[in-house]
Amino acid sequence: MRLYRTVHGALIEKDSKFYPVDARDWDELLCDNELPDKLSRAVAGDPIKAFDPTSVIAPVGSQEVWAAGVTYYRSRNARIEESKDAGGGDFYDRVYSAARPELFFKAAGHRVVNPGAAVRIRSDATWSVPEPELTLVINRGGGIIGYTVGNDMSSRDIEGENPLYLPQAKVYDGSCALGPCILLSSEPLPKTASIAMDIVRKGVTAFSGATALAELKRDPKELVEFLYRETTFPHGALLMTGTGIVPDDDFTLAHGDVIRITIDGIGTLENYVE
Repeated sequence: MRLYRTVHGALIEKDSKFYPVDARDWDELLCDNELPDKLSRAVAGDPIKAFDPTSVIAPVGSQEVWAAGVTYYRSRNARIEESKDAGGGDFYDRVYSAARPELFFKAAGHRVVNPGAAVRIRSDATWSVPEPELTLVINRGGGIIGYTVGNDMSSRDIEGENPLYLPQAKVYDGSCALGPCILLSSEPLPKTASIAMDIVRKGVTAFSGATALAELKRDPKELVEFLYRETTFPHGALLMTGTGIVPDDDFTLAHGDVIRITIDGIGTLENYVE
């Protein structure tokens, strides 16, 4: 089943039908210990007459959004290449193989961009890319309750200048998009699941790439364990798991580009660059 957050409230999708979910607010719903029972009662009721895709908003409320870095070999290579002149390339190789993952804060819930809305590239950056990522939806107790699609907008030139500039390269207004829904499941997605990204510029595909979850080096539960090890999340959290798709070094986003990220079983997150 897929859970949607809309401007009218929460909806659960089953067998291509949509049912309203009785919940006072999104934060309460995601952390409800009786969530499976609540959703079962919802789909036993009457479906809504029509589903309006334009009413869908990002599946995040007061949750913090965090991200994991260098979890795919392709990302490792890209980080080494972009930072070699600054002497930071060795750090990325070491973190790829280390027991401890790289985890960093990405966005507060109120900064997350809705599906169909505008993401941004920094005005002081010259090399910007989207990073398509499987995103874990985690309750306050550290349990993975589902998965969504994430776009981790990144300024490669800023991070490459100095790895200590990572927060400026990653955290700014319009740098994070999530959606369109949460695929509810406590079980891992199959390793064969595909992540694909297309970037369309003036009606023409400017970039297309794909990877599979089999290329993800870190186990999602391991990432969650490290995230929750010394930090509490009273409303739960969302954790981006890294990217295995990085455009060639001569590519940078332009205003007006359309970014489409699709993950098997979840759906497609589409945004445009403001």
